Amino acid sequence: MSQFAQATLYGLLQGGLLALIAVGFSLVWGVMNVVNLAHGSFVLIGAYLAFELNGSLGLDPFLAMVPVAVVLFGVGYLLQRHLINLVVKAPIFITLLLTFGLDLLLVNGLIWIFSADYRSVPTGYAGRSLALFADVRLPVGRLLAAVVALAVTIGLVLVMRHTRTGLAILATGMDRGAARLMGIRAAHVYALTFGVAAALAGAAGAAVATVGTFSPADAGRFTLFSFVAAVLGGLGNMYGALVGGLVLGLVEAWGGQLLPGTLVNAVAFAVLVVVLVIRPQGIAGRAFYASRVEV
Repeated sequence: MSQFAQATLYGLLQGGLLALIAVGFSLVWGVMNVVNLAHGSFVLIGAYLAFELNGSLGLDPFLAMVPVAVVLFGVGYLLQRHLINLVVKAPIFITLLLTFGLDLLLVNGLIWIFSADYRSVPTGYAGRSLALFADVRLPVGRLLAAVVALAVTIGLVLVMRHTRTGLAILATGMDRGAARLMGIRAAHVYALTFGVAAALAGAAGAAVATVGTFSPADAGRFTLFSFVAAVLGGLGNMYGALVGGLVLGLVEAWGGQLLPGTLVNAVAFAVLVVVLVIRPQGIAGRAFYASRVEV
């Protein structure tokens, strides 16, 4: 029983980290209808930036989330405004090719600069754990990552619902033509959306660097987890990304107790298929694209 409780606790904490990775991916897909295959690369860039800030300045990786997010926001804004925006109205296959090519460029750039070796950011507290009950322990590093994920998700929802910029992003995602008629600059809003998503990915990367190891080879894995969590929760729904991440973390933790490691991802995808059959819009989503109007 204690082993199951430990797996459940670990799955919830891991799910919080996956949610922080997935929320930006879900936002871009829901607002821009762009499946960003380079999202995992942004996570890794954030991890490497946190690694460098820790090595050169001794900055704690959780504190490094702020400068890392600022840098990634600028990178994301410029990439979308001057590259991705050129094909944002094209068929989704074109945007897939573009973001896939961008992912290859970024991953190989990281290999060239940092090599393919696995790295991590050691801290004095991330490896510690708190005893709860019946031999169940609470990892401090993953607890902090999960708390940050929850706080960022709630903060993003508040920004989207209660600020002019957030409402402009939501309005542009629902009906770009009508948003233009209301004076909203769609190109700027799309760039802001992509910049926010890149900033969230960078912050998630700093957390990843604290609680585990990373290398350029992990880019595809992070993108895949983002895709599954976003679809599970519901596209464009920030709370949905949180729910999807938690479900994915629990499924992987429970599956790891019963199945070999190579089959855990298969179980996660089986859950995704079941959810899509029962509720195509996702666990916390709604039928967004059915009423979406593009002009």
